Amino acid sequence: MSAYIARRILLMIPTLLGILFVSFVVVQFAPGGPVERVIAQLSGADTGGTSRISGGGDFAQRAPGQVGAGGDAINSKYRGAQGLDPDFIKKLEVQFGFDKPAPERFALMVWNFARFDFGKSYFRDVSVVQLIKEKLPVSISLGIWLTLITYLISIPLGIRKAVKDGSRFDTWTSTVLVLGYAIPGFLFAILLIILFAGGSFFNWFPLRGLTSDGWSQFPWYWKIVDYFWHLTLPLIAMGLGAFTTMTFLTKNSFLDEIRKQYVMTARAKGCSESRVLYGHVFRNAMLIVIAGFPGTFIHAFFSGSLLIETIFSLDGLGLLSFESVLNRDYPVVFGTLFIFSLVGLVINLISDLTYMWIDPRIDFEAREV
Repeated sequence: MSAYIARRILLMIPTLLGILFVSFVVVQFAPGGPVERVIAQLSGADTGGTSRISGGGDFAQRAPGQVGAGGDAINSKYRGAQGLDPDFIKKLEVQFGFDKPAPERFALMVWNFARFDFGKSYFRDVSVVQLIKEKLPVSISLGIWLTLITYLISIPLGIRKAVKDGSRFDTWTSTVLVLGYAIPGFLFAILLIILFAGGSFFNWFPLRGLTSDGWSQFPWYWKIVDYFWHLTLPLIAMGLGAFTTMTFLTKNSFLDEIRKQYVMTARAKGCSESRVLYGHVFRNAMLIVIAGFPGTFIHAFFSGSLLIETIFSLDGLGLLSFESVLNRDYPVVFGTLFIFSLVGLVINLISDLTYMWIDPRIDFEAREV
């Protein structure tokens, strides 16, 4: 087991390097960049996502005093840089690290990331780690509660569908689940806002944030109520399609076990249906469902959060990553990419180990021999 874990951990290193390398190469050919963004701010042409973040560093504020005749080869590299002092452009390149060749920048990034030093945001004057810590509560809240609600609803529903396989209950619940899976979460979120968040009908739920103003002054019980009050609509929007996969996985696992010989033997011995179902079938059928919990959580943690966070003004990791790409804030882009990739690889390892722990018949190490 220890040798298998060691090999999996060692394989994470080239995987992470490959992800960073491909992303780094793609960024080199992407139009625009942090230097162009500062230039756009100075020229008044900064629009879209770049206008979300105030300030462009000290250089942006000092730029008006540094505008000159310019027009040399340095300025020609950047669209809109004509008329700016070449020395100012050089200082921008030094500030953002673009005075070094691409291979050297990549090697430096890998060395820093190996020490979990992700640097500082180009435009927020705060470390990448601190930014992630600030956004984590929102993403963790969505991920944890969505996972728990999914399991609490999908497992009983899946068992019931397996027991009633082919019945009217199984048919109409399958129809509802498939329709829910087919509806995009962000469209359903907009519908919820129109209906229940002051859109056109009712104003029962808040539209912004994870807590109300003055939340810290609330009694402890009202803090809990307010917290879940804000989470209700986002969780409904994200969970619309999340139940489908888990429900059908549970149903199919139970159907597979129900048809096995040991179930027929238990029934032949006179065991009650509930005894057969929950005393024999449940333990075996739930192995794959329980073992998949780490993967389900990480899927709920990352997937679908961007649009939901944007629609409900929840400042989480999804929105942070999107705005960082939009604003060419490369330290945040690569820092979050590295962390997300590392967490995903670790969760995959934990999922495999969970399978092996729950069902000793599964031996990934033996299959590699």
